[in-house]
Amino acid sequence: MKDKEFRKNKEHRERVQTNRYMADVNNGLNRQQVEEYTRNGWTNEPVDPPSKSVQEIIQSNVFTYFNLVFAVLAVLLIVAGSFRNLTFLPVIIANTCIGIFQEIRAKNTLDKLSVLNAPKAVVVRDGQKWEIPAEELVLDDIVLFKAGNQICADAIVVEGEVSANESLLTGESDEITKKPGDLLMSGSFVVSGECYARLDRVGEDSYISKLTLEAKAMNHEEQSEMIRVLDKLVGVVGIIIIPIGVLLFGQQFIFAKASFSKSITSMVAAVIGMIPEGLYLLASVALVVSVMRLASKKVLVHDMKCIETLARVNVLCVDKTGTITENTMEVNGTVPMDGYDKENMPSIKEMLSDFAAGMSSDNITMEAIKNYFNSPSGKKAVSISSFSSEFKYSGAAFDDANYVLGAPEFVLRDDYEKYKEEIENYSSEGYRVLVFGKYDGEINGKELTEKVVPIALVFLSNPIREEAPETFNYFANQGVEIKVISGDNPITVSQVAQQAGIENAEKYIDATTLESEEDIQEAVLRYTVFGRVTPNQKRQFVQALKKAGRTVAMTGDGVNDVLALKDADCSVAMASGSDAAAQASQLVLLDSNFASMPSVVLEGRRVVNNIERSASLFLVKNIFSFLLSLFSVCFMINYPLEPSQVSLISMFTIGIPAFFLALQPNKNIIQGSFLTNVLIKALPAGITDVLVVGALVVFGQVFEVNETDISTACTMLLSIVGFMILYNISKPMNTLRWCVWGGSIIGLLLCSIYLGDLFAIRGMSTKCIMLFVVFAIVTEPMMRYGTMIIEKIGKRITRRIEKRKKEKML
Repeated sequence: MKDKEFRKNKEHRERVQTNRYMADVNNGLNRQQVEEYTRNGWTNEPVDPPSKSVQEIIQSNVFTYFNLVFAVLAVLLIVAGSFRNLTFLPVIIANTCIGIFQEIRAKNTLDKLSVLNAPKAVVVRDGQKWEIPAEELVLDDIVLFKAGNQICADAIVVEGEVSANESLLTGESDEITKKPGDLLMSGSFVVSGECYARLDRVGEDSYISKLTLEAKAMNHEEQSEMIRVLDKLVGVVGIIIIPIGVLLFGQQFIFAKASFSKSITSMVAAVIGMIPEGLYLLASVALVVSVMRLASKKVLVHDMKCIETLARVNVLCVDKTGTITENTMEVNGTVPMDGYDKENMPSIKEMLSDFAAGMSSDNITMEAIKNYFNSPSGKKAVSISSFSSEFKYSGAAFDDANYVLGAPEFVLRDDYEKYKEEIENYSSEGYRVLVFGKYDGEINGKELTEKVVPIALVFLSNPIREEAPETFNYFANQGVEIKVISGDNPITVSQVAQQAGIENAEKYIDATTLESEEDIQEAVLRYTVFGRVTPNQKRQFVQALKKAGRTVAMTGDGVNDVLALKDADCSVAMASGSDAAAQASQLVLLDSNFASMPSVVLEGRRVVNNIERSASLFLVKNIFSFLLSLFSVCFMINYPLEPSQVSLISMFTIGIPAFFLALQPNKNIIQGSFLTNVLIKALPAGITDVLVVGALVVFGQVFEVNETDISTACTMLLSIVGFMILYNISKPMNTLRWCVWGGSIIGLLLCSIYLGDLFAIRGMSTKCIMLFVVFAIVTEPMMRYGTMIIEKIGKRITRRIEKRKKEKML
């Protein structure tokens, strides 16, 4: 559908001859020109909508492989005249409708949030600046780009100068200076400076859109562990049900000489029992509900899999500014240095005011500098170099001298040792210290090579977030290790981290001393605080932690965080930060409040732990049906259950309680593998079901009990085991869980009594009742001892897996 629309729009634009309007930078396009471009399709509409349409949601839920299987089974039952056994159809239809309803609700909720959080751009039109959604831009619009902005369409710089990072497109993390006439590629982002640029290619014609279209055919999104396991489970079941169904029908119809109707009914019952029809839907609905819950807490989820991933995180990488501290900064004062000549030089405040006057407020540091040093003498800078996150300084050239302002280690370089003690004294008090000095070389935005004569130290600070200590204490109690990664002085960052209550914050290191991959690999495991970190090093830290077997979450709000955010297992951005960081992240904290993080973790734990419980219920039925089908084929006995009976058991021991359990609070730490945990819970009940039902069928034949009685007795036995496993996985019991458990039992009994004909439940003979009582008594010890044995085996397997993980980490 989208590809057809793309070709249609492209053909339309090619047919229409559009005049290009080269508007000047001060006036931009006028209203009539914008309307003409819009009418002819030259808008910046994205090629991929942020969410599926309602039609696509309906299609994806209705036209599934298992719905097709159920449709075929329904047709076979109708052909066989067994209309009573179509009782599974209402459940399938209800499951599909619930999935559609929940997904549409989530789409509406997220679409509203996405509109609020959509990338915006400052455009010049009719001589005025307007902030509009990026998708409303048109060809030849004049757009103002500042530090932190992501380039939303291919553009040509017409005025100003910026440093752009094209790493998301090229993989190269170098900052590239863009001057008038240079191309800004869509998908890149501005690191520093500001400029006006004319949009040259928009929407589907832009570079990033072409890459998106090329990647669509090969885009296989990495899934979370839970969804990946469920995909494999559903895929395996989808394959094995066909040959088993054919074998079972052949065995019943050809070898056992059963009627066509009876053979079809038995085969359908076995196949329905093997299909986890509600499991995948349950997981999807639970994740969708989590997305909606998080949306109500001002958390925008770009990628649902990150809800589970964040719940499994054991290392959280945070920046100082915006996470530990408020995303604001203030200047606390200055101290003169050796290079300041009071008699022959203007005051420090005047020099810094002249310096700041030529700079743009492209980061919170420069904004604080401009607010504090606001008394310029009128002296104009000949040229400026905006702050470089790589080289850690800003520069300005005047007629009489060149000045730089930046991190002491990067500005003073070899001379840093002379002033180290004084600087670190201030840093240890929690101040961020900058050096303002006179530079003997040319200001070009590159690495400083000539001598810098220090004129003054400038002290700045960020207030610590009020909720930070409580939030970090929560993560410490949950076994999540915190790594503070910052571009500031490590002593300053360490001091701030200690004030915020981060464990081991006194263990800090200067990242400039880490020269090799081996150094980084060793440091990330030993230290908590990392200072003077470059953007590329942030990425290397994340990669090193992942290589060591950690599950890594990364928070950030600046353009220098984008590379690390992309590489982290789970990425979280603050909405108050840069567009680039917000668009690169899986989660966006819309209120920029780091205190929301525990609620996201708890939401992930609730989903994973509860779906583990519910998946166990579904898997009991699948294991039983699979093994009993093999038992029936191998020993040439009739499959004892009918589809309507399987539907009755599934409804009250699996379907209804599973949905209630999946939405229950659950704060337990996620442990072990999803599949291992599910199998450990499900295997005892599944094997117990096979043993007691198989034995009941065999003894029924020995004592010449009719098949109808055996079928009813098997249904009741499976119900007993089902309620036992439901009770076990519902622990610890609370009022709601008791109500669900008790209500399910009552519901099954009422259906058996008053709807017995519909669900093929009939009265049993005396012989059958005696057999049923014996095997019903046996189920409890079988379940108990089976659970003990399998749990011991599971613990051994888990210990071996954990041992291998620890060895890998070391």
